[in-house]
Amino acid sequence: MSTSEMRRVTAINNGTVIDHIPAGSALSVLRMLGISDDRASPISLVMNVPSSKHGRKDIIKVEDRELTQDELDRLALIAPKASVAIIRSYAVAEKREVTIGKELLNVARCTYSNCITNNSREPLDHRLNVVKTDPLELRCRYCGRSQNMKELINNLI
Repeated sequence: MSTSEMRRVTAINNGTVIDHIPAGSALSVLRMLGISDDRASPISLVMNVPSSKHGRKDIIKVEDRELTQDELDRLALIAPKASVAIIRSYAVAEKREVTIGKELLNVARCTYSNCITNNSREPLDHRLNVVKTDPLELRCRYCGRSQNMKELINNLI
């Protein structure tokens, strides 16, 4: 396959390219990043394209925005194998791999409503332990409950 056949969206001048998002998860990534359709700068979204590493994948290009470390930490919940490229003047200025450690600190709230971390009188950090990475399995450090990943994505801090 030639380069022209592979390119499905145009290059961006400045911004962020998020590659290797699990197929069908790009819209969750956009919601997590707080990117909506009322943005002035373009957003390119390619879903369900062939990937030699993962079979199928999604790709997002966001012009005029660089992801922060907090956003990269949250991205790990949806796309733990994603790669992020920071683009400046049409060239890759930085490459970042999304990594997930042994614990997520203040990235998302426990999905169990009666967990002590969800009690407003107890100002505790939100700590989720990584039990398994593939597929991702998280447990609250305080109540020990396994986290429903779809609910957890809605509880991002």
